Amino acid sequence: MLRYSLIVAVCESFGIGFKGDLPWHIKSELKYFSSTTKRVCDPAKRNVAIMGRKTYFGIPASKRPLPERLNIVLSTTLTPEDLPADVLLCNNLEAAMQKMESKEYRDQIENVWIVGGSGVYAEAMDSPRCHRLYLTKVQGQFECDTFFPKIPQGFREVPLEGDTPQGVQEENGIKYEYKILEKQ
Repeated sequence: MLRYSLIVAVCESFGIGFKGDLPWHIKSELKYFSSTTKRVCDPAKRNVAIMGRKTYFGIPASKRPLPERLNIVLSTTLTPEDLPADVLLCNNLEAAMQKMESKEYRDQIENVWIVGGSGVYAEAMDSPRCHRLYLTKVQGQFECDTFFPKIPQGFREVPLEGDTPQGVQEENGIKYEYKILEKQ
């Protein structure tokens, strides 16, 4: 069974978005997101970024689809014609995962990342396919209209990987810290 990890930045109220955008601007955190979701051990493979419709269209047009990753958009209202040809459309998370396990894709994929939004995150954390949650904790309160769901019991913190900065970081007066939680 193919598993996946979630990656998200949250403020103290677990807010993740405001009016279709991020509530803060932290360049180094965006670089962390990009490098983490692109990183592969086998250069012949690539990673997958699965997201809901609103998350996909919340990415600036010049930055989508997310480069160097297979983008999958989950939607029951879009049609394939609504998306670029290299972006896959699936009705739900399980359908996307089954597609990645199919003969057509399974040998091309190294890691699967869930990148938003809140409904996709909630469904993902409840699944036995969920492996890890890469959580950037942004200190402070920000105006948000989209929130990360409650993290279910059974996740515990594990050591950060490789070159991930340890401890509290700061950029533009905003403090934040990287965490990794693993589902037990």
